[in-house]
Amino acid sequence: MGTGAREQQVANVRPDRVVLTTQGTGPAQGNITKQEAAVILGLPGVRRDAAGAPIVVFQSMVQIEGRRRATGNRIYFPLVGVTAAITDFAPELRFTAGRTFKSGLPELIASNACNRQFAGFELGDQRSLRGGDWSVVGHFDQGPAQDCTVYADAETLMSAFGRTTYSSAALMLQSPADFDALRTAVSTDPRLKLDVRREQDAIQDAFKPLNAILNFVSYFIGAIMAIGATLGAVNSLYAMVDSRQREIGTLRAIGFNRGPVIAAVLLESMLLSLPGALLGSGLAWLLFNGLAASPFGYSFQLSVTFSLALLGTQWALAMGLLGGLLPALRAARMPVVTALRAL
Repeated sequence: MGTGAREQQVANVRPDRVVLTTQGTGPAQGNITKQEAAVILGLPGVRRDAAGAPIVVFQSMVQIEGRRRATGNRIYFPLVGVTAAITDFAPELRFTAGRTFKSGLPELIASNACNRQFAGFELGDQRSLRGGDWSVVGHFDQGPAQDCTVYADAETLMSAFGRTTYSSAALMLQSPADFDALRTAVSTDPRLKLDVRREQDAIQDAFKPLNAILNFVSYFIGAIMAIGATLGAVNSLYAMVDSRQREIGTLRAIGFNRGPVIAAVLLESMLLSLPGALLGSGLAWLLFNGLAASPFGYSFQLSVTFSLALLGTQWALAMGLLGGLLPALRAARMPVVTALRAL
């Protein structure tokens, strides 16, 4: 889950895009005034479109309700009001049906992922927001990203919700090398109290709480399963040692000391854990890779990667080592006479 979420978050990241937020806030909590917005449009290093206008998108975010098609459960996710430059700012956005929203009208466009997961986002559907009906007029894809995204005209949204400031601003640079010049211009302008971050850094900061939860769940559940597997390995290896007392006694009688006996049991324990790791990785890939998940209202696909399989193999070898330690010590401490008398 954590790997899939992180892949989803950075799926469309570009090095030439920058996010500006009010100092000390995230993209959804900022308060960029119209005066600051006018200054941002004139910052150095900003790319311009074919008409010569700066490619800057001002955003205003509000929470809206969605109901899952499969279960009917309610989920809240952001409706993002954006200015008209969104298609120039996000070239990965491709319309598959309908059209984009018109400035000044209560219209929505929704990603195909949103339409698949939630009811009420078909073309022509009406959604009630703050006492008014908003029409869904377009569907779009956004490259490899498969999260639910809904856009509207920023000024219309702000008027409906009684807002006078933007939540954040995002702009496209002429080249990634212009980032330092832009950051310097913002930090030295007394009219601007903004943080400047590359798109990837801003996204990682915004999703830190979600990633922290997913990491905690992953390692907490993984640790519990690892403890159970290790205890099972201990029981199995104790039985193995008891069944091989005569072989162990023979090795000790012909001159092998305790070190090789311990090493042999630990090696066998780790070798037995290896097929389990490979089988588990294969089953995880077959059953879960690409499976859709939507915890906490955020949609992404589960991802089973080579690095995860390698990490699972390392955990399995560690469990084999720990699980074989006590049986190995028992085998090494077994009196030779007692071991040779075993049936």
